[in-house]
Amino acid sequence: MSPFLISACLLAGGAFLILAAVVKDIIAHRALAVRIATGLDTSVAQSIKSANRVSQWVGKIDAEIPKLLDQLGWQRGSGRALFFVFQAGVPVMALGVLCVLLVLGGDLTDTALLLIFIAGLGFLIPKRLLVSAVNRRKERLSKEVSTLIPLLRMLLGVGMTVEQALRVLMNEGRHILPELSFELRWVFGRVDAGLELALELREMAALLEVDDLTDCVSILDQLLRQGGGAMASLMSLKILLDDRRMTTLQEKVSKLSAKMSAVMVAFLFPALLIVLAGPGFVAIFKALGEIGG
Repeated sequence: MSPFLISACLLAGGAFLILAAVVKDIIAHRALAVRIATGLDTSVAQSIKSANRVSQWVGKIDAEIPKLLDQLGWQRGSGRALFFVFQAGVPVMALGVLCVLLVLGGDLTDTALLLIFIAGLGFLIPKRLLVSAVNRRKERLSKEVSTLIPLLRMLLGVGMTVEQALRVLMNEGRHILPELSFELRWVFGRVDAGLELALELREMAALLEVDDLTDCVSILDQLLRQGGGAMASLMSLKILLDDRRMTTLQEKVSKLSAKMSAVMVAFLFPALLIVLAGPGFVAIFKALGEIGG
């Protein structure tokens, strides 16, 4: 048996062992959460522990993946484990196919290069898809902040505190603010476990890395610390966000105009040239034909 085949088999076996260890660890944590008395605090604590444990396993492969999974909203261990199995499963399957083909007597060089290429794509493509999903979620969060600010001003204007207003938006705004409502549920899960609201909001903004949300959280932090005096800041932030959105739309319109110009040049210019210059070319060809005849 060739050394390459032995190395491939050992690598596939090691990958299967890592996957089995991750799945076993997640099952153990879920069983522990079920045995412990139910409740919001206990559930949040167990979810955090499970997510941190899976993050350690995933971080050994790529340190950027745990942060991207958090930004996507997959703080719990189940989503992380699913992504890890999906990312690691394709290379493992490719190595398994390689071992089978080599045992059956296939061409070593061509088969190895092809399957190594497939394994590399299988490892990299899930991360590219994850980055794309995170960017789309950041755009949705940025749009929801523009809706969040007027609702906050209205709720604070009727005498609610910041925590009460955010809890109302968390419970009643699932259809209006789905992404922010999800993040607020995670934040208030920790707050109910005894942590500070201002600190959790800052950590949420730092994790998501959305500029509009970071500015909004800064004003909410000021409200939590001072108890008032930030309503004008919320209004100014709303005007600023509207200006940013208008600027973004103008940029998109400008880019779209350039693209449409390219389309017009590519498709309309040949037709226009035929209509305008066609009779002249026909006349020239007839004149040349008469001279030649």
